[in-house]
Amino acid sequence: MAAEIHSRPQSSRPVLLSKIEGHQDAVSAALIIPKEDGIITASEDRTIRVWLKRDSGQYWPSIYHTMSSPCSTMAYHHDSRRIFVGQDNGAIMEFHISEDFNKMNFVRTYPAHQNRVSSVIFCFEAEWVISTGHDKCVSWMCTRSGNMLGRHYFTSWASCLQYDFETQHAFVGDYSGQITLLKLEQSTCSVITTLKGHEGSIASLWWDPAQRLLFSGASDHSIIMWDIGGRKGRTLLLQGHHDKVQALCYIHFTRQLVSCSADGGIAVWNMDVTREEAPQWLESDSCQKCEQPFFWNIKQMWDTKTLGLRQHHCRKCGQAVCGKCSTKRSSYPIMGFEFQVRVCDSCFDSIKDEDRTSLATFHEGKHNISHMAMDISRGLMVTCGTDRVVKIWDLTPVVGCSLATGFSSR
Repeated sequence: MAAEIHSRPQSSRPVLLSKIEGHQDAVSAALIIPKEDGIITASEDRTIRVWLKRDSGQYWPSIYHTMSSPCSTMAYHHDSRRIFVGQDNGAIMEFHISEDFNKMNFVRTYPAHQNRVSSVIFCFEAEWVISTGHDKCVSWMCTRSGNMLGRHYFTSWASCLQYDFETQHAFVGDYSGQITLLKLEQSTCSVITTLKGHEGSIASLWWDPAQRLLFSGASDHSIIMWDIGGRKGRTLLLQGHHDKVQALCYIHFTRQLVSCSADGGIAVWNMDVTREEAPQWLESDSCQKCEQPFFWNIKQMWDTKTLGLRQHHCRKCGQAVCGKCSTKRSSYPIMGFEFQVRVCDSCFDSIKDEDRTSLATFHEGKHNISHMAMDISRGLMVTCGTDRVVKIWDLTPVVGCSLATGFSSR
């Protein structure tokens, strides 16, 4: 159960401070307790645990509570010390944690869903608990009365959720790859718009209310930044992960995005640069460079007595090209392509060496990451996943010296 605390050497990569082991199944959520040397974990082994750092530098559970169903997600409100735990059976359970973090009292069960709860958020001002589930719906319930206020159904599993507390707008990602923007009212809701851009299920969302930016990560290994506040439909594509993007956190005062993928990849993206939107892919019946027909263009194939070619697309200009006209590969970070992608030969010649300078740093978490949370004020990150391990990281070497240093000494 205990974990060894490592020193903080000077480096340009995340520093592993602690590793917590002891869960019997996947850890579905882990949160850093603000202003404390503590972690809260929720696991598929049906336990909620509060881990406090002892004088020895090791973490031991001060609270160990067993639930009736596997724990799938969690939300914690530090000022009121209320914790909301989503379960595999569709219920959400509320607890109150004592000031010394040694006792947890049951408050209420919310029958929010008919299937696994995928995400939960507590709005203290409205006294709402908002959640999404694999019953294809988002629900919001009153925490004063325990009553259901409203539900909205989707065509596929609702996988993740973000909420704007000021405007009462909810962002819901689902397994179809779509993000729905909803305006929640006391007993009803209205669909504002839907965002489509991913080719795989939405695995993570992050909403920054200050700059009104929404970030989404998906099973297609990509991240999209949606400029909601700009009202121009501007989107930026970020590609650098090699697996499903499971967790996101945007640090608005340093303009950096931290992302984690299922294979343990940790990326820190510099968003304080002028980036270009990736072009829409153009459609054509023949190569837009050499004009050779593609294989479905039967008429041109017959007229020119040539075999049809396979269609590709240049990631820089978006043109439809054949293989012979797109033999080169190049990274193009300003457009979000951190690894080499297909570009047409003319675009390859236009890319300068300085254009290939990376705008992100990539690091190895060395364990499966299904969930990540940050304490931005202290530059701390906690990751957890199916390997049953919880890791606590110092991110200050990566995200800048403006963040305060980590856990306080007791």
